[in-house]
Amino acid sequence: MIIKLLVDGGEMKPGPSLSQKIGPLGIPLNQVIQKVNQATTDFSGLKVPVELNVDVVTRDFDVKVFSPPVSELLKKELGIEKGSGAQKKVKVANASIEQIISLAKAKSQNLLSKDFKSAVKTIVGTCVSLGVLIENKPAVEIEQEIDEGKYDKEIKEMASSTPHDKKKKLDEYFAKIKKEQDKILQQEQAAKEAAETKAVETPVAKTPEKK
Repeated sequence: MIIKLLVDGGEMKPGPSLSQKIGPLGIPLNQVIQKVNQATTDFSGLKVPVELNVDVVTRDFDVKVFSPPVSELLKKELGIEKGSGAQKKVKVANASIEQIISLAKAKSQNLLSKDFKSAVKTIVGTCVSLGVLIENKPAVEIEQEIDEGKYDKEIKEMASSTPHDKKKKLDEYFAKIKKEQDKILQQEQAAKEAAETKAVETPVAKTPEKK
């Protein structure tokens, strides 16, 4: 019997959902948690797909760990907790093409891609959904540039190390972008609060009573 779980790497904890899945099998929950945490300790801070292969007769089980989702690897690589809820307006990080290639190398065996270039584009596609810039540009533009061959050299060489000076410039550019974003968001929030206050203070016009 196969049981699929998505756990916090090295930090799986008991909970109602887990108890519902494991309890009926008669396997000690603490034993499952201990084995899963041991198997996923290298993925600390990430959500990790796990399968339990359970022998319902002997109650023995094996733990199979899969590579974390691309989105989780990206968040760890870029040091962000979550993606943007408004991808077109709010950006959450600025990655180098080398960082994207590095993640493509790590996930290439698990991605349904015809070649490595397609694997790189898959990572870029996840950047689009998370609101991540690449090389100071929206990820959608990078997808087009990959198709045009702009990064063929880096992809062919599987360049996965970002030069220090380049990383510094990318970080400086994003710091400016974030400052502008925060300013706009604060202005929008202030305008929203002002509109709500005005709505509360404005008396509702009474409908004249019919005689």
